[in-house]
Amino acid sequence: MESAVKPEDHTLPAVTAKQEKSIRRKKLMAGMRANKMLYLMILPGVLYFVIFKYLPMAGLVVAFQDYQPYLGIMGSPWAGMKHFIRLFTEPTFFMLLNNTLILFALNIVIFFPLPIILSLMLNEVKNKYFKSGIQTLIYIPHFMSWVIIVSITYVFLNVDGGIINEFLAFIGMEKVSFLTSPDWTRTVYISQVIWKELGWSTIIYLAAITAVDTQLYEAAEIDGAGRLRKTWHVTLPAIRPVIITLLILKIGSTLDLGFEHMYLLLNSLNRSVAEIFDTYIYTAGLKNGQLSFSTAVGLFKGLVGLILVMLANKLAKKFGEDGVY
Repeated sequence: MESAVKPEDHTLPAVTAKQEKSIRRKKLMAGMRANKMLYLMILPGVLYFVIFKYLPMAGLVVAFQDYQPYLGIMGSPWAGMKHFIRLFTEPTFFMLLNNTLILFALNIVIFFPLPIILSLMLNEVKNKYFKSGIQTLIYIPHFMSWVIIVSITYVFLNVDGGIINEFLAFIGMEKVSFLTSPDWTRTVYISQVIWKELGWSTIIYLAAITAVDTQLYEAAEIDGAGRLRKTWHVTLPAIRPVIITLLILKIGSTLDLGFEHMYLLLNSLNRSVAEIFDTYIYTAGLKNGQLSFSTAVGLFKGLVGLILVMLANKLAKKFGEDGVY
């Protein structure tokens, strides 16, 4: 009579949550040791964001206080939502919102497509010396500060002695107050943005275009496609993820147009169209000493940008794109 042999139990013991966490930690450390040079390369960038972006966020509590410098954050009295209520109920808020949104719309509608168009045009240039020369000329303005850009604009557009106005007077036309007239302020603003940033913004798109598989162009050419057809059906679809990503990041800066540029353009005559949240924060916070109120305005800007980035990213994924996260 054969004895019954009990089958061996080959099931593995269950891994506890603590053990799984330990395994993940060991894998992470092993990966960091294997790629330590890469982690070392990104360390300065990480430190920059931690020191200058994340640590200062602790000061946002000032937006909910009546902050007094001599009392400090710990000693200043609590004010709750007082400063936010003031922001949303002041008539100035709607002027700031209107001016900021209009300038942002100009950036999206006029400026944003131009680097794409310029990069597509440069991609068609076959003479490498001519192409390099054009790229150098359009990149140079990016390395000039806004002070220099606005100063050069002043030389050209000033009513008294400006080159453009002197030419208008020479041909018998009236001089135009480009720098002080509210009707011209937004035109001058977007023109300066295009002049300074157009060339630099093309770099990313040109890099994306160089990564396009050349076999796609050859296949399109065999099918009889000309330059325009290849651009429309090959190049643009290939760089579409880059365009979507940059558009999402651009949308995140809806209320953050930059302080320096607009502050240099701002004056008492064009304030009704040139005052934006960035310049208002400087005026209220540093000039008038309303630190808590200006912090509340800055926090409002940041939250709006965060919400818009999340919505734009979700919309991009809904249409089949990768988004930014």
